[in-house]
Amino acid sequence: MSRIGKKPITLPAGVTIEVDKSNIVTVKGPKGTLTQKVDPDIKISLEDGTLNVSRPTEQKRHKALHGLYRSLLANMVEGVHNGFKTELELVGVGYKATAQNNVLELSLGHSHNIVFALPPEVVATAEQAKGKNPIITLISIDKQLIGHMAAKIRSLRKVEPYKGKGVRYVGENVRRKAGKTASK
Repeated sequence: MSRIGKKPITLPAGVTIEVDKSNIVTVKGPKGTLTQKVDPDIKISLEDGTLNVSRPTEQKRHKALHGLYRSLLANMVEGVHNGFKTELELVGVGYKATAQNNVLELSLGHSHNIVFALPPEVVATAEQAKGKNPIITLISIDKQLIGHMAAKIRSLRKVEPYKGKGVRYVGENVRRKAGKTASK
C-alpha cells in the first residue's frame, strides 16, 4: 500500500484545481498557475476541498505512479499557495555572485566569470555581507524547476572534501577528508 498516495491533499483558501478529460491538472493560486499531465490510469477526484488520487490495480507500475502523482500535485498546491525557496552558499576565497534580470554572474575561481541564465519562473537574488560567504537565493512556485536550477548552479563548482570550497546548499554538511601527512 502506498502511504503517500492514500493521503488526501487539502486545498488552502484561494487555490483552485481543474482536471480536464485528457488528465491534465491545472492548479491556480495567489502566486501563479501550474499544470501537470497525469497518467490516464491514475484517477483524480475532488471532493469538498480535498483532492484524492487513486490507482486502478495493485500492479507495481500503478503503485509507483500513485505516490509520484500525489507528491507532484501536493507540491503544486504548496507552490501556488506559498512558493519555494532554496539558498546556495559560495565557499572559497574570491567567490562572488551578482544577479540582474534573471542572469547570474558567478566568479568561482575559474579564469573567467560564468554567466548563468535562469528561466523567467525563477527569481534569483545574491547577497554578500562583509566577512561572510556570498549567498544566492532562488525563489519559484515550481519545486521541480527550482531544484533543477539549484543543482545546475551547484554543479558549476562542486564542494571538494579537503578544503570545503565550492557551491553548497545553506546548512549542507560536507564530509571532510584528512590530507596527506608529512613523513618523519
